[in-house]
Amino acid sequence: MLNIIVLVKQVPNTSEVKIDPETNNLIREGIPSIVNPYDLYAIEEALRLKEQYGAKVTALSMGPGMAADVLKEAIAMGADKGVLLSDYAFRGADTLATAYTLAAGVKEIGIPDLILCGKQAADGDTAQVPPELAEQLGMACITYVSKIYEINDGKIVVRRNLDYGDMEAEADLPAVITVQKGINDVRLPTLESMVVAAAQPIKTLTVKDVDVDENKISIAGSPTKVVKIFSPKTERRGRVLEGSLEEQLSVVMEQLQEGEFLVKEGVM
Repeated sequence: MLNIIVLVKQVPNTSEVKIDPETNNLIREGIPSIVNPYDLYAIEEALRLKEQYGAKVTALSMGPGMAADVLKEAIAMGADKGVLLSDYAFRGADTLATAYTLAAGVKEIGIPDLILCGKQAADGDTAQVPPELAEQLGMACITYVSKIYEINDGKIVVRRNLDYGDMEAEADLPAVITVQKGINDVRLPTLESMVVAAAQPIKTLTVKDVDVDENKISIAGSPTKVVKIFSPKTERRGRVLEGSLEEQLSVVMEQLQEGEFLVKEGVM
């Protein structure tokens, strides 16, 4: 039976992102949160492997206490249990420190045959944590997977979707795999499964529960620093074109060639 860990991240609803101007951190308190959309495909793929090969699926997340909600959503979909790395000591980690901490969590749970991840997080968009996690654990990593062909004889064979086309890749297990949007159709949990998941306890691991060097976690272990982050201000500018339709179209074409887009009601 396969042992699978799925990384699940709680992210702010993308239409509700707010930034603390003092700390340059995302403001999560009071902001609606969701499962990272790419991670839903990873959960679904893990559940399909469970149905095909027989597997134990553990959802793992790192974040504040409220991140337990996304683990319960994974359980409602069909994961067997959820584990949350949560401690103030983990706060402020960049991707490298996050990967280091997650690796410690994986070791505490037990090294699996396969770690599945979404290709990137919707809030950071770096796509760095899974490869860094693989490096920390000494595992192979295959990114941008659009299909898992088979798992057999300690190997996994997949299709990768790249900018210049598709390629087939193979890796020895254990391995870290990141999946693309569209690799599958994500199932919806039933009302009954949501009720069961809501009552299931989530195991929480603090800094005292995992074997970490405190100089490699949180801000202390983060070689990259956010100098400034802000929500871009948007403004709309309009210009009313005069003259005949032909003259207006001539101006529009001229501006398009210069890289500007002008829109007048009824005229593009």
